[in-house]
Amino acid sequence: MSNHKPLISVVIVNYDTPKLTFECLESLQSIKTDGFDYNIVIVDNGSQKELKLPTKLKKQNLELIRTDNNIGFTGGNNLGISYAVECYNPDYFLLLNSDTTVTPTFLNELFLALQGEDRGIAVSKIYFENGYEFHKKSYKKQELGKVIWFAGGTVDWPNLTAFHRGVDEVDYGQFDHLEQTDFATGCCMLIKRELIEHVGILDKRYFLYLEDVDYSLRAIKKGYKIIFCPKSVIYHKNAGSSGGSGSMLHQYYQTRNRLFFFLKYATLKHKLTAVRLSISFLLKGLVTQRKAVFDLLFGKMGKQPII
Repeated sequence: MSNHKPLISVVIVNYDTPKLTFECLESLQSIKTDGFDYNIVIVDNGSQKELKLPTKLKKQNLELIRTDNNIGFTGGNNLGISYAVECYNPDYFLLLNSDTTVTPTFLNELFLALQGEDRGIAVSKIYFENGYEFHKKSYKKQELGKVIWFAGGTVDWPNLTAFHRGVDEVDYGQFDHLEQTDFATGCCMLIKRELIEHVGILDKRYFLYLEDVDYSLRAIKKGYKIIFCPKSVIYHKNAGSSGGSGSMLHQYYQTRNRLFFFLKYATLKHKLTAVRLSISFLLKGLVTQRKAVFDLLFGKMGKQPII
């Protein structure tokens, strides 16, 4: 019998967020690993100030690679995946945002949730980090840190949205069952190696936002299930690396990529809704939304100047 333990390569993309990345890495030092080994590949994604790891984080299972320029969430993760394949030959990949902190059993639970032939991606229950809630003043003090950011994903085709189930709700156990979900968030998703071999890597045309929804749909179309695993818990300092929700960068990529996604996958009826929405943005939208539609029309995908 082989003593080979499955290997999980954790890919973390850093873009000028050293403090957040170090907090994420510190939380990973305490995780439990029953039945598997893991290593970490940090992609310093063209940060203006090169990431230097503190001595206390320089462990044997951690490697830092760097790109010369910002290749986005998609490019950074794709580079991390291909580097891990070449150097470590892992059985699974965990994509993890740099602005998260994890609980000790989160990876164990994701690993267990993926043990099934047609299961391809497992995703955690994600809370807002205490103090990072959208509406922090509307919660009681003891509820902070228990407010849901993601408890499964739903694609709402008629309304052209992909939304996080349970977002802004206090967790009372209402989502505490393992189940299939429409999409996993790239904030924290464990992916089987065989899925990547069948489905490919993230679509770099997105650059930032909705690439995870696109990837999930591609996986489902190939016959894989996406599993929401509520026993796996992490915390998210929301939009910590993209200027915050509502920033120009956020508006631009959300608008362009949302229209791109639904024009690509929706039925004819919902594609027409996307066309009407595009016209509405052109006539009445914000400057960034109008630019997003123009860029989409002219095939300007990937990274684009926002202003």
